[in-house]
Amino acid sequence: MRRFLPLAVFTLLIASCGTPSKTQVGRAQTNFRAEQLPDMVAFLPGPPDFNSSDFIADSLRYEWGKSLRCSERGAQAVADANGNTEYLFAYFAPAFGIEVTPEGTPETYRLLKLAINDASLSVHGAKKYYKRPRPFEHFGEHTSLPSAEPRFRGTGSYPSGHTVRAWECALMMAELNPSRQNEILKAGYEYGQSRVICGYHYQSDVDAARLVAAAVFARQHADKDISRQIEKAKKELAKKIK
Repeated sequence: MRRFLPLAVFTLLIASCGTPSKTQVGRAQTNFRAEQLPDMVAFLPGPPDFNSSDFIADSLRYEWGKSLRCSERGAQAVADANGNTEYLFAYFAPAFGIEVTPEGTPETYRLLKLAINDASLSVHGAKKYYKRPRPFEHFGEHTSLPSAEPRFRGTGSYPSGHTVRAWECALMMAELNPSRQNEILKAGYEYGQSRVICGYHYQSDVDAARLVAAAVFARQHADKDISRQIEKAKKELAKKIK
């Protein structure tokens, strides 16, 4: 299993169990306003009904995730609960071939940070519309990171916000460095699975988030400013990634 954090960090976690931005939401700069992004409610199927076979599948995957919580993979899942941009860049560094930083790769950093924030913005409407209780709420059980439960309670499980950010990052990184696309996409996939393992999301939440990220990715490529920023990032990385 891939690891990039020291063992001591895992122990502590378990113990605690440029393109100018076009708008700004809170403190997060984005390329788009929410209404400019694809309307997820318009095309994304709703979450499975509780009495459906799809929910049975979600429940089985929830049990699968619980079975891994005391393993090394479970420790990585707890670490992945940190969804901020800097964590994602460190997480993807082994797969991408270089860590993205504002000092070392400013054009790439700017591109990816805004792209990730676009993806994050895109799920807000669907979360509010569907208001799906998270697994730990539905089953009345703790996650592998209990300290974060109050913050996420009642915030909507569908689609997964962490996953949409990671999959957006993976898609853009795979375009920037296609020689490492398999490693990058594998890392992006596993990050989403961490949300199932921790008990904060159902598998269908994670799967839907990947569709959301793909839709946002397509919208970004229709924007000339973002396309120019992608080319700037590629030129910057050509000097650094061998």
